[in-house]
Amino acid sequence: MRLILLGPPGAGKGTQAHRLTEAYGIPQLSTGDMLREAVAQGTEVGRKAQALMDAGQLVPDDVVIGIVADRIEQADARGGFILDGFPRTVAQAEALEKMLADKGLRIDRVIEFKVDEGRLVERIARRAAETEAKGLPVRKDDNPDVFRRRLDEFRQATAAVGPYYRARDMVHQIDGMASMDEVTAQIRVGLEEVVAGQRA
Repeated sequence: MRLILLGPPGAGKGTQAHRLTEAYGIPQLSTGDMLREAVAQGTEVGRKAQALMDAGQLVPDDVVIGIVADRIEQADARGGFILDGFPRTVAQAEALEKMLADKGLRIDRVIEFKVDEGRLVERIARRAAETEAKGLPVRKDDNPDVFRRRLDEFRQATAAVGPYYRARDMVHQIDGMASMDEVTAQIRVGLEEVVAGQRA
């Protein structure tokens, strides 16, 4: 089962990815983790990425796709994987589709987290206040101003990825503002057809 979790920051994708990993035994792949792993292992694309980062440049799509291509060849991902936070743009979605097709693979389902942005900002602000009240350091991402900027970035670049996959009839939308258990249940409903197809 090959899945994409799509939605703005703070929507709960990470929590649900962890639950999906436990339920279906497939790894959660984040581009940040894969990039660091490729650099640490000194792979060809890892060395290319390191050189770009050392020069203060963004890692281009073809290098990121190369890192994803290498990672999904590893034994734990052969039965499927969860992409969390990738693709971020339509260009990345197109490149991912081509790379998978070259391997005879495809994405089975895109889970799109729909949220109320105003309530999401309130949720993050509340979490930051609770953390501060406990005397703990507040995560940089939980700063409401930083979070609003990340939401803006998502809207500008990544929001178009949803329509791209919806046009291909691959999307199952869920209410990201529901409780964690309700979200998990909604995702399971969206995966029933995929699971049934794998059993057939």
